[in-house]
This record gives sequence, C-alpha cells and structure tokens, in this order.
Amino acid sequence: MYVTGAVHLLFAIAALASGLFIVLRRKGTRTHRRVGRVYALSMIGLNVTALMIYRLTGTFGPFHVAALVSLLTIVGGVLPALRRRPRGGWIERHAYWMSWSYVGLVAAAASEAATRLPGSPFWWMVLLATLLVLVAGGRLIHTGVPVALRPFRPGRG
Repeated sequence: MYVTGAVHLLFAIAALASGLFIVLRRKGTRTHRRVGRVYALSMIGLNVTALMIYRLTGTFGPFHVAALVSLLTIVGGVLPALRRRPRGGWIERHAYWMSWSYVGLVAAAASEAATRLPGSPFWWMVLLATLLVLVAGGRLIHTGVPVALRPFRPGRG
C-alpha cells in the first residue's frame, strides 16, 4: 500500500521538475522533446498510481476522476505531436493540452500542500487551492502560449 504512494510521489516530483524545465526553456528543441517524454511518462505513471490509491475515501472518488482528466490532457497533448496532425494546427493543440496538463499537476500539488496546513478543512483547501491555480494557470496559458508559439508561425516574428 505505502509502496504505491511512494512511487506516486516519485512520479509527481519527476513530472513537476520536468514540466517546469519545459515551461521555462525554448520549445521545439531536441532537449524539449527528450524532457517532454520524461514528463509524459511521469504523468502517465503518476495517474496510473493515483488510480490505485484508495486510502482517502475507500472507493473511486474525485481524485480518481481528476487522474482520468489528467490522462486525457496528456493524450490530447501527445497525440498531435506524435502524429503531426492536424496539419497547420498540431503545435497549438500540443501546446495548449500540455499546458493544461501542467497546470492541473500544479493544482494537485497545491491542493496536497494546502491540506497539510494544521487545522485546515480538507475539502475547502482542496477546492480553494485548485481554483486559484486553475484560474492563474488559465491566465498564464492565455497570454503565454501564443508568445511561445510565435517562432513556429511563418510570417509572424
């Protein structure tokens, strides 16, 4: 039981670190692709282990739903990059889906941290931390992704 939690934590740390590296570095490079693979595989491992953890509620619950949504964001971001489809739009789809994947990961980490505050009401802290990160992350995605994509758009410097 605790082994799954430890593996889950290791995947979370790997995903947070590799995702941050990707966010901060130039896009489209060989390094971006290599670290992106680490991120995607870490996220898959993180979410698979999340689906195996039932200590909190004893049953399938909201965190399992979040893990499934997270897996969808990874698939939504990885498939266009692997297939290079749709033509002329795969980079945008990849960038937005992967950005939301990372924001979701940060929201989960913030929720986990917030619930560790002594005397904090668990579900209210999860809700508050998640909403704050999703709103802030959505704003950053809205402003940052178009800037990051400029070098990939012909005729737009």
